[in-house]
Amino acid sequence: MIFLRQLLFPLIAVIAAFIVGGILILIIGDNPIEAYRLLLGSALSWPDGIGYTLFYATPLIFTGLAVLVAFRCGLLNIGAEGQLYVAAFATAWVGISFANMTAWILLPLCFLAAILAGGVWGAIPGILKARFGSHEVINTIMLNFVAVALCSYFTQYHYKNPGPIMETTAIGGGAHIARLGRFVPGLPERIPVNVAFLLALLCCLLVYLFLWRTKWGYELRATGTNPTAAAYGGISIRKQIIIAMTISGSLAGMVGINEVLGYRYRYYDGFSDNYGFTGIAVALLGRNHPVGVVVAALLFAVLQRGGIHVDGFSEYVTKDIVQVLQGTIILFVAAEAFFSGSFNRFGLLKRAKV
Repeated sequence: MIFLRQLLFPLIAVIAAFIVGGILILIIGDNPIEAYRLLLGSALSWPDGIGYTLFYATPLIFTGLAVLVAFRCGLLNIGAEGQLYVAAFATAWVGISFANMTAWILLPLCFLAAILAGGVWGAIPGILKARFGSHEVINTIMLNFVAVALCSYFTQYHYKNPGPIMETTAIGGGAHIARLGRFVPGLPERIPVNVAFLLALLCCLLVYLFLWRTKWGYELRATGTNPTAAAYGGISIRKQIIIAMTISGSLAGMVGINEVLGYRYRYYDGFSDNYGFTGIAVALLGRNHPVGVVVAALLFAVLQRGGIHVDGFSEYVTKDIVQVLQGTIILFVAAEAFFSGSFNRFGLLKRAKV
């Protein structure tokens, strides 16, 4: 029954958000059915709609998992945005600096650069919290600004590709990862969804196995559930904080694999569409579970892809409706505590358990 309830509230939140969005569309004088037809139809069409939806979902899965791991340890990682920027630049730097290496060496080095750079950037606020008690929310927010500024500086003054666009020179060909169009019949290779999407799904499985099937994952979750009891049981709270933030940063950093190795083949300044912050919403809607993160990331990717067509073909509705729907979904998810309290006051949950 608890599992069904966990599925129920996110579903209600999504439906309620679409109802609210439909009312807003009516108010501005457009047809909500036609707007939603454009929104969902364009995102779920084959091959472009589905291909781009999966591409947009890939970074959201990584950042959703990053936030999930921190949440499970009782931490709030607001710094996934900075972690993915640092990781993307580090990935491009390795791909540029060692461009002449064979793919068998260069590709693993680029993967390692993304994972380690994100992990180190995530570990910094973890160490500060564990050692000095400073709040991870403030530290991660500040580190976002530092990360973006540093990446912009090095791009502009050391690795910039000649021209008006703020981007680095191209990485070596050996660092490119295949697009799914190479393997999936009917999916053109021009669509940028690539092997990183499969890697994101693999990370979901690994995160699940780590958190719910290993001793280390149990200790991390125990710390998040009740740190006092965990400490009494011999678990090092400081160690778990650092581990959680490092893993969280590494997962966010893997966005760089998708962006640099599978899409642009260089670092592009300002490439993130707020992936790190949207990852918080993805984890929240996904109930802090890897399966839920995948579903929530796909939903948000559908909205992102469909919003482009709504903006182009609807008379009054713009792609801003996507932001309205995303925000409304999160508001309804956050209101679960109120609804749960109401149900408890009327004894509905007790009767349901019986």
